[in-house]
Order: sequence, then structure tokens, then C-alpha cells
Amino acid sequence: MKNYDLILESELQKIVESGKTPTLLLHACCAPCSSAVLERISKYFKITILYYNPNIAPKAEFDKRVNELDKFLKEFKTDNKVELIEDYYDYNEYTNAVKGLEHLGERSKRCYECYKLRMERCAKYAKENHFDYFTTTLSISPYKDSNWINEIGSMLEEKYDVKYLYADFKKKNGYLRSIKLSHEYNLYRQGYCGCAYSYEEYQKRISSKD
Repeated sequence: MKNYDLILESELQKIVESGKTPTLLLHACCAPCSSAVLERISKYFKITILYYNPNIAPKAEFDKRVNELDKFLKEFKTDNKVELIEDYYDYNEYTNAVKGLEHLGERSKRCYECYKLRMERCAKYAKENHFDYFTTTLSISPYKDSNWINEIGSMLEEKYDVKYLYADFKKKNGYLRSIKLSHEYNLYRQGYCGCAYSYEEYQKRISSKD
């Protein structure tokens, strides 16, 4: 199994040695997940966040998360300014991507297809707009498979000919740091990943504790 955190550190060292500040298109799902990722890598890149998350339901939840992300970026100080692109919302893109997999639970093939949908949009956008790198905040969550995420990144790097930044952002206490930053900045932390299926699973977990 590859150590994606070591691969990230090696790439960051190369960037330091180059004396340049490359551009990075960062797919992000919410403010809490973005917080620790930006803290760790924003000094190395000129970052633009792409908020493309058609999996999130309902639309009000999508809006709430992107507004929270926008608020956080205005408050959080980084060496290089971070831009935010709020992409379009089409829940049908998500339901089409996971068709036939709806009954599967979290951490299943349903989630793999969701990662792929969002990361492919990021890779395609990065290529079309001449970014040096693309990556995602998804690996900061202990509930998401970093091997899957980086495998998808590798595949998209080859498909779109744009460099993927390998990472496992939960390492070096990344997830714990995101929780701490969420408290410091009073960020909204959602109880479910995003889709209607994960919300149902979240409700069942809550009910089982009663």
C-alpha cells in the first residue's frame, strides 16, 4: 500500500526547491474539510477551490455548505489568496452516476462513483483552465477511502494530462485539526456526507442510539 502522505511531502519539497508557486485546483466539499487542507498546503500553491458537489441534497444543504466555505475563506488567513468557484448544481448528475448502486451503504461502490464524478469535473476544469495541479479535500475524512481517491486521481491525471497532487490529508492529525479549526471558526459541521442515501443512513444511526 502506498504512503500518499510521503508522496505529498516529496512533491511539496520539489515545489520549494523549484522556487515557483504553481496553481492548484482544489475540489472541496465543505468548509471543515477545507480548513486543515488549506492550512497545510496553501503556502505552496495559488489555490482555487472548485465547489462541485451535485451529490449534496437538498439544494438548501448545498447552499448552506458553500456559504459556510465562502465565509471561512474570508476569515482564514493564508500566505497566498484562495479563490472560490461555486460550480453549478444538478442532482441528476449524481443520481445517474450511482444508478443501480443506491442500495449500497457508505464506503461502497456507490461512494467510489461519487468520488469519481466530482474529481473528474475537477480534473477536466483544471485542464481546460490551465492549472498546474488538481486534487481534492476528500481524503481528510476517516470515512473515505484514500486509496480509492488517489487511484481515481491517477487515472484522471493520465486521462486529462494534468498533474494530480497525491495526498492523504487525514495523516498528521489532519482530521483532528479540521475539527479544531471548525470550533475556532465556528463552522457548520454537517452530520452526513451529502447525498439523500447518506442522510437516511445518518438518521438510522441516530435512531439506533435512542
